[in-house]
Amino acid sequence: MGGREHVRVAVIGSGFGGLGAAVRLRREGITDFVVLERADSVGGTWRDNRYPGCACDVPSHLYSFSFAPNPDWPRTFSGQPAIRAYLEHVADTFGLRPHIRLDSEVRMMRWDAEELRWEIETSAGELTADVVVSATGPLSDPKVPEVPGLAEFPGKVFHSARWDHDYDLRGKRVAMIGTGASAIQIVPAIAPEVERLTLFQRTAPWVMPRTDRSITAVERWLHRQLPFTRAARRGLLWGIRELQVSAFTKRPNQLGLIESLAKANMARSIKDPALRAKLTPSYRIGCKRILLSSEYYPALARPDVDLVASGLKEIRGSVLVAADGTETEVDAIIFGTGFHVTDMPIADRVVGAEGQTLADAWKDGMQALRGATAAGFPNWMTIIGPNTGLGNSSMILMIESQLNYMADYLRQLGMLGGRVALGPRPSAVNWWNRQVQARMERTVWNTGGCTSWYLDAQGRNTTVWPGTTGEFRRETRSVDLAEYEVLRVGERERVPAVAVAVPTAVPTAVGPKPGRSRGGSAGAGAAPLPGALPPDPRASIAGGAEAGASNGGGAGVDAAEGVA
Repeated sequence: MGGREHVRVAVIGSGFGGLGAAVRLRREGITDFVVLERADSVGGTWRDNRYPGCACDVPSHLYSFSFAPNPDWPRTFSGQPAIRAYLEHVADTFGLRPHIRLDSEVRMMRWDAEELRWEIETSAGELTADVVVSATGPLSDPKVPEVPGLAEFPGKVFHSARWDHDYDLRGKRVAMIGTGASAIQIVPAIAPEVERLTLFQRTAPWVMPRTDRSITAVERWLHRQLPFTRAARRGLLWGIRELQVSAFTKRPNQLGLIESLAKANMARSIKDPALRAKLTPSYRIGCKRILLSSEYYPALARPDVDLVASGLKEIRGSVLVAADGTETEVDAIIFGTGFHVTDMPIADRVVGAEGQTLADAWKDGMQALRGATAAGFPNWMTIIGPNTGLGNSSMILMIESQLNYMADYLRQLGMLGGRVALGPRPSAVNWWNRQVQARMERTVWNTGGCTSWYLDAQGRNTTVWPGTTGEFRRETRSVDLAEYEVLRVGERERVPAVAVAVPTAVPTAVGPKPGRSRGGSAGAGAAPLPGALPPDPRASIAGGAEAGASNGGGAGVDAAEGVA
């Protein structure tokens, strides 16, 4: 990017969200766009997380784009190499490479209210864009706690998402900090290699068996030759998870049976009553992500693996001191302590219409209209935005729903004509957020008695969607112009205020406002691209399983999928 170029759309990030957005843009006939990627290859979190044992805990046939099914997944729960290869394949199959700018980290984005466009500064140059689609994902920037003495630790230190493959763990005394989805995969993978492994557990996770197996050659052949078998498999996986949602969102007390199964799973491998007591959570199952592993408990039962049921308090030289006073001398520290989810660093780099950063706008908690657009930031939207995360299903389903919304947003701009922008009305954003938070009050994530990464610094759940993926699909089917202010160069065209009246009472379920009308959609889209895009970009997400729910061609990975 040697000069100051202008594009219709700038997509930030090349994980599932960014690549999905790129495919959908082309499907809509938009080719004037770029995908800005800070790294030297595509893949997002599945490029960054290359730790031993890294895999997805969502079934492969559900953890993939509906528009780009893969009949040749090697396992029912695929590992990181297979998922990254899939994303590379998507980039090639759909002709995305010419649009992708690697080694182009976004340093700052500023809204130009006079020209109605975004000014974008990257590490490779500057450009402007009419619309920005931020697909950086919540699992982009690792979080390492500020532990006293860490800077003076003489050994090796790294985060699970920045694994040092040049460092040989064999024969080393290693400390694993954290017990999230990454840690329960790393522990069994490295335990046989290291001299001694010490796991620092602040909070015990609920762990269920992971019924992973190789997908047979016969199954793969059927999925290639008879596509309906692949669609049926995806639909079944989707439907089962939709049926589970009510227990998490409305009736957490029904999860007691699942707790009993999880305790039985632990008892099969952990025979020591004292160790079982340390590993038994004190909160309702589902409050934190339910983790899947059939190797975690057997690894903790090894004689060369120690569990410290306390968080890390400080470091004195090469000695790690836990909050309960336990001292452990180690050669290396691995942090499996998650990511900046509710305080994403990209928010500091987005400056809106009033000169305020997105981080400042969200200082009291993230909120976005339908999980996509933020008040004060015209023509900007995010993929995997506030309250779009899931506790039991595939994030790809939510990503594709948001891409439906993105596509209709761009159609609306096209129909309005000229130099135009859409700014979400604060009243509409607040209305949506109040509904979501009202529904959140009865969920297991808020009532289960735990502290999780789902909650922000104020204790509000700004990450998870309190409903089914089908509900979210319906809520993001199209853009309602009544929820937006139409901005033009030199003037502001306003939708009548009565059209955006906010209900005085908070409804019990997210849904259309009384009298709410949808804006129309324009544009028939482009001709099908290589890779067999369906002729209707809103085809059924589950191969027919979700009657009446629209789908787009679309696309991160959440902390739930093996990379917490």
